[in-house]
Order: sequence, then structure tokens, then C-alpha cells
Amino acid sequence: MGVLSLLLTLFVPLLGAIAVLFINKEQSKAIKSTAFVMSIVTFLLSLLLLPNFDSSNPTFQYVVNQLWIPSLDAGFRIGLDGMSLLLVLLTTFIMPIAIASSFSGIKKREKEYYAMLLILQFGMTGVFVALDTFLFYVFWELILIPMFFIIGVWGGKDKIYASIKFFLYTLVGSLLMLVAIIWIGLYAKDPAVYGKFTTDLVAIKGFIGSIPYDIQVWLFLAFAISFCIKVPLFPLHTWLPDAHVQAPTAGSVILAGVLLKMGTYGLIRFNLELFPLVSSHWATPIAWLSVIGIIYGALVAMVQTDVKKLVAYSSVSHLGFVVLGIFSMTVEGIQGAIIQMVNHGLSTPMLFLCVGVIYDRRHTREISEYGGIARVMPIYTVLFAIAMFASVGLPGLNGFVGEYLTLIGAFVSPVYNNTLFAILSATGVIFAAVYLLWMWQRVMFGTNDNPENQNLQDVTKQELWQMIPLVVFIVWIGVYPGTFLKFTEASTRALVGKIEAVNGISPRYNSLPTIQKASHQHKQSDHKSHNGADKHDNAHPSTDSKPHK
Repeated sequence: MGVLSLLLTLFVPLLGAIAVLFINKEQSKAIKSTAFVMSIVTFLLSLLLLPNFDSSNPTFQYVVNQLWIPSLDAGFRIGLDGMSLLLVLLTTFIMPIAIASSFSGIKKREKEYYAMLLILQFGMTGVFVALDTFLFYVFWELILIPMFFIIGVWGGKDKIYASIKFFLYTLVGSLLMLVAIIWIGLYAKDPAVYGKFTTDLVAIKGFIGSIPYDIQVWLFLAFAISFCIKVPLFPLHTWLPDAHVQAPTAGSVILAGVLLKMGTYGLIRFNLELFPLVSSHWATPIAWLSVIGIIYGALVAMVQTDVKKLVAYSSVSHLGFVVLGIFSMTVEGIQGAIIQMVNHGLSTPMLFLCVGVIYDRRHTREISEYGGIARVMPIYTVLFAIAMFASVGLPGLNGFVGEYLTLIGAFVSPVYNNTLFAILSATGVIFAAVYLLWMWQRVMFGTNDNPENQNLQDVTKQELWQMIPLVVFIVWIGVYPGTFLKFTEASTRALVGKIEAVNGISPRYNSLPTIQKASHQHKQSDHKSHNGADKHDNAHPSTDSKPHK
């Protein structure tokens, strides 16, 4: 059942795109309804992945392995672990919201637009489930096409510039990744290594350690540059503000909600898992870039006069926390990075939806054009406040959980071995409060003396129902993050155990008492044969394995 659900989750959006293309372009309602229904069906199918998923098993589950191109040993190989499961669920959850947000704003070429959204969903899901480097590259490149057209056809006044910039940045990084994939495949042809060219990611993990270290460095950098462009990590971030500002609301929602997570996902799946030794040696330079990105993104956001551009630069800052957590190479840091991917994929899309609401009414995003609209749009003000406080990292909302864990990971990281990273990064939280609260105060409060703001309509039922699901998960993760963190804990521990073993680091038991339940601990002990990281737990017993008082 799990394999079938995974296949349907992947391919139903593609079938939906084909169905949309066969509808007469004059039938606007049928086009919108088909796209929305197919996205809802995909979300429901993705929920069927949960019942049989074993969260204590760090290996890939629901694996499909069908040979595709024999000469390359390239295959249709897909599967899920805890991290990819959460990102697939995030993708299927965001897409119906993005499609619904387009109903009132998109009036031209609707058939092509909704088909592009569904093809984009197909590509993004494929990236998160691919277990073959060639298949991963195909999906990675596929998303370029629909997003290029979504920005370039349905975007703002500088849409062509933004779409070409997005395309070129991503393409250059992708070519570096392709070179690395081909080199690894050729290396595998050596009879002493694997005996044939291969793109099987699981097989590659078995022999990648035999590659000379100097070459591993180049392979690491080829993958890292490609993924850091997509994150985007400072100084490779300049395409993002343009793409966000020029994209239609749904494009910004998908960019912030899912697309940027492809970069951080790749850093874990390829850089950390394939090159753990090189990753530890390059962790400090990447951490410095992350810290610079956190502070730089926040400071630049602080001086923006355009609300959407402010939110765009906030993404540069927030994703710096994710990369910092990833390269801390601790359970806390990586767990925090993964949940922060999800958190950013909820709160920032909601901010873009809120920006879209006032833009649809006033057709301007300049902060100076607003003021005092809380008097006429009280419900909207509350919704904007929830998204804003979640992005700030207010305790009780989702943003706090991810930032808290990543900062802990940075503090205790054996590869950073320097608390300065965490201290400097924490200033990003302060700056986020400054620019978001200042923006919110100038837009929502003060004197409503602009006649064009005095009769603004509050959120409609359609707009409200786009945001309510986001609010539910923003609060849910903030109050009880263990529901989601339990899916990634086993695979995270296994990865950290591998990194510690390769680098000769004494294993440390990274307990997460606030997110673990005793019942889950007992369940883990019943599955120790599945979890490589548990070997370290047996060798170094900890107080966390004792019964709770």
C-alpha cells in the first residue's frame, strides 16, 4: 500500500496537468476545479504514506527499483526516509493553497498556468523521493521549466529579467552537479570499485569512501555550489529577491514553501551522506557564510520599502539558520534544520499570501502607501500577526522550535567547536523582530488617512480558508513538535553516527527530551537492528535510556 501511495503521490499531479491541457481554454471554472481537485487528491494520497511508515527505521522505505537505462545503470529508483517524507507532505500540503490563491489573480492563459503548477509539483516531489542520481538530476532540471514560465509569463513588470536570472543561476549550478554525477558513475566502472557505470544512489554510498580525498573535495564543492544556489546561501542569493517580487503570489508561495528546500535537502542527502569527512572540514567556512547570510538578509530586509521584497530577504536570513544547523553535524542541529525547512515552508508562504491580499486590493506593495488598515481589516491583521510572529520565532509558534534546535546544535557542534557561530546567529532573531514588527506597525497601525485604505475589504472566505490550514500547523508544530520530529530522528541519528565514525569523533548521545516520548524510546529499542546510530548508544549508555522518574 505504501509503494502504491508513493507512486500515486508522484504521478497524479502529472496526470492532472495532462487533464488540464485537454480542457477547452474557455472553460475557466473547469480548469481551476480540475487543478485544485487533483492537488487535493494528491495530498490525501500522501497521507496514506503515514500509517505504515516505520519512524524507528533510518533506511529508505517504500522503495521502487526498476532499471531504466541499462547502459548507465540508471533506474526509476524512488523511496522515502523521514526527512523526505516530511518534505513530500509539505509539498502536497502547499500546492492546493497555492492553486487556490491563483483563482482571483490569474486571468490570462489559465490552462497553461495551472498545468505548469501541477508539472512543478511533479518535479518537486520527484526530487525528494529520487534514489538515483540521474533521476534526481532529471527532476531537478524539470522544475526549471514551469517556474521559468510562471515568473516570466504571469509575473510583474520586470518578470523577464527575474525569470532569466533564476534560470541561469540554477542552470549553472545544475551543470556542476551533472559533472559530479558523471564522474562518480565513471569511477564506478573500475572492476575494483563496482564494475560498471552506475547512478544508483544506494550503491554509490557503498563505494564513495574509496575515492581519493582530494577528488572528494571537488565533488563536494560541485554538489554544494548547486545546492547553495538553490537555498540560496550568501553570496549566491541575488536571484531570489527578484524572483519573489516578480512572481505571482502562488509562485512566491511555492518558491518559499518548497522550492528553496530542494537546496537544503540536497546538502543533507548528497553532501553530508556521501562526503561526511569533507563536509566536516568545510563546515566552518559554510557556517561563516550562513552567519553572514542570517545577519545580511535581516539588515537588508530592514531597509526595504516594498513589503514583498522585505519578506523575500527574510528568507535569505531564515535559511541561513537551516544551513548552520545542517553543518553543525549534531542531532539537535540537523533535526532543527529539517523542522525549520518545514516551518519556513509554512510561515513565509502565509506572509506572501497576506501580501497578496492587500496587493489585490491596492495594487501596490509600498509600505508608505498603507497605515491604520487594522481598523478596516481586523481579521487580516490577526492573520498577518500570526504569520509574522511565527517568522520572528515567538515561543508557542513553529519558528521558535527550529531556531532553538539549530542554535543548540551550533553551540555543541564538535566540528564548529566555537560558540561564536551560535551567538552571532542569535542576533538574526533580534533583527527579524525589528524588521517584521516595524513593517507590521507601519502597515497595520497609525492613522488611516489615505482615502484608498479607508474602505478596504477584509479577507474573504476564500482567502481565509487558504490561511487557516497554515495557522493550524504553525500552532501545532509550535506546541507539540514531536509529532513531526519523530519521523526524522532515527535517520538523523544514523547520519550523525556515520559522520562521527568517519571523523573519529567520540559519539555523544544527543537526547531531545522535550520532543521524545517514553513510548517512542521503547519502540526504538525494539528496532535497534535497523538503526546504525544505536550501536553507539549501546557502547555509551546514557541517562536518557533509563526509565523516566
